[in-house]
Amino acid sequence: MSNSVRGVILVGHGGIPKGCPQELVTKLKRLEGQRRTAKQPPSTEELELDAKIRQWPRTPETDPYQAGLEAVAAQLRANLGDVLFAVAYNEFCAPTLEVSVAELVKQGATHITVATTMFTPGGSHSEVEIPEILDHLRPQYPGVELRYAWPFDLQLVANTLAEQVKRFS
Repeated sequence: MSNSVRGVILVGHGGIPKGCPQELVTKLKRLEGQRRTAKQPPSTEELELDAKIRQWPRTPETDPYQAGLEAVAAQLRANLGDVLFAVAYNEFCAPTLEVSVAELVKQGATHITVATTMFTPGGSHSEVEIPEILDHLRPQYPGVELRYAWPFDLQLVANTLAEQVKRFS
């Protein structure tokens, strides 16, 4: 294990930045829905629209969600010690999980653990999409162990929420 290089990716939901036209998002969601219903791969139009929204210019003022996830990521990175680290977003924001995995592999990661801020059971991103993406990526990186830190220990989640409530009681 001494020659293994560990990486961690924190995945957040992703937000729509202020200034991004709502009609772009509406059209993207319609195309995604049609594709999922038809069980087809994404169309060129859907991929272009997705990329346009993900690459929309952002600041902490126009995308407070991204700024918040980056702040959590900085704290997490500091707690993890010597690991390669990246963030990723499920939608609306770059980079994607696929891009972040590729980046850590390029930096030499041999064991990547993916964690998400979405800890409630039943979420489509956390329970379906992230595992599907990792299943799709594993054959592309045969020398890399891709782990998903899921599901959360709900007692730990409840303890964290209890501590938060006590701070405001």
